[in-house]
Amino acid sequence: MTGTALTFSDDQADAYDAISAVLKQVGVDLEDGLMLPMASTDTQIRAVIGKAGSGKTLLLAELYKALDEAGVDIVSGDWEGRKKKERRTLAILAPTNKAASVLRTRGVPATTIHRILYTPVYDPEYEKIAEWLAGNGERPDVEALSVEGLTDEALDRAYAFYQTHKSIPGALAAAGLRGSDFITGWKRREDPLDIGFVDESSMLDKRQLDDLKEIFPTLVLFGDPAQLAPVNQAGEMVFETLGAENTHVLHRIHRQTQDSPILDLAHALADPQLGFDQFDRMIQEAAASDERVVYASRVESDLMARSPVLVWRNATRIRLIQAFRNVHDAPVDALLPGEPLICDGIELPAKHRKKRLDLEARGLIKGAQVVYLGPGRKPGFSRLHVIGAEDPNISAASIVKIEIPDEEEPFIPYAARMGAAFLHGAAVTIHKAQGSQWDSVQVFAPDIMAAARAGRMEAGIPLWKRLTYVAITRAETRLLWVTQARLAKPTAPLSVADLTAKEAAPLTLEAQVDALL
Repeated sequence: MTGTALTFSDDQADAYDAISAVLKQVGVDLEDGLMLPMASTDTQIRAVIGKAGSGKTLLLAELYKALDEAGVDIVSGDWEGRKKKERRTLAILAPTNKAASVLRTRGVPATTIHRILYTPVYDPEYEKIAEWLAGNGERPDVEALSVEGLTDEALDRAYAFYQTHKSIPGALAAAGLRGSDFITGWKRREDPLDIGFVDESSMLDKRQLDDLKEIFPTLVLFGDPAQLAPVNQAGEMVFETLGAENTHVLHRIHRQTQDSPILDLAHALADPQLGFDQFDRMIQEAAASDERVVYASRVESDLMARSPVLVWRNATRIRLIQAFRNVHDAPVDALLPGEPLICDGIELPAKHRKKRLDLEARGLIKGAQVVYLGPGRKPGFSRLHVIGAEDPNISAASIVKIEIPDEEEPFIPYAARMGAAFLHGAAVTIHKAQGSQWDSVQVFAPDIMAAARAGRMEAGIPLWKRLTYVAITRAETRLLWVTQARLAKPTAPLSVADLTAKEAAPLTLEAQVDALL
């Protein structure tokens, strides 16, 4: 091990050494920072697992830094240059935009799995600029490029930006160029990459893992065995099939502070004798001594626009959403700017596969968190902010469904005939919250109690404990344990002032879909 051992616990150091040995077999020597001939072409999968606060993200970040220093090419979500035969590639992936953005706030250039499965088609003139910025080509002659309005001064701004932020779209924007002109379309990846790190791998299903194995001969999965398994996996997570020899378990708590009451509560759930009533009392005691835990008698509506209430039952979710809209005096036939949405998938026929890729590549994948900014320029289109996306403000054909309590069919205030479908996002199920984190999180305790009273089990563990663990560990700083079905009045109207720093860029898909409407 290198000097990084000074910051590692014993279990982290063991995992680092084991992953380093795997990487050395595929031509990356982390100890000496060298590229070597590839010793093995066999598919290799390793898992690093641990509960919240065990240091998985720290280990992932240190491995990324070591690979970067060794000269591995990092494939990020905003730009992928031409692959060099003598270099290895690394992509760091997460199942959702929000999960990827959590890693990016920690300095790790993560992107979504979908963004790696599908690659962009670049405009060749813009690609010359990108290759130069990435250090793979000569400075382009602005007079020879067919890029309207481009000047040498603009290229200088782009270069200066890239030296600091390493973002091709950001550098193009600094030059006054639009990212929507840079990427002209999307296609299924044809050429494989080398090394893939996958965070939040408890959310992966077997099909997704098989897709990743086609691209990456070397995969390292980082996951939490205490979370909820995908609904189609019968309670099993993909890393549980790898065997003990390929799995490295982390135990010590590193994230947040060592005295975090939220982590104390999460780890207390491992006690097989702990019942729901005892756990509820533990929360009351924690709230009495630490402001980071709140034993709340009502839901705070001010938090719901950016941090949804986490629930177990769909009926609870629908009623909380309706209460949120009522307290904001939202009209029944339209959305207010600032209302939160959850992408429920893409409703396009199979023959429009390219259009589907365009939407998904911009972040509108199932489960994505979105904020409504306002109507688009054409009927059925909406301006949207995709939470956690690297280029978040877009315009797209939308089908918005607002579910009504005791009604089988949702109310659709307005919609395109085809496009991205959305549900309201002021409250979400705990399953859909996996992979996300918010500064403050509200957990609706009556739903957790209902799960406890039902006595259901998942993989030998009471379901209420798995639900509670996932829910409370979504909180980065503050946990609100809501005990009653009451909603506080908002202190201010809904707003998008925190999201509209950049004007929403229309998808290239907009004109194509518009012709179908």
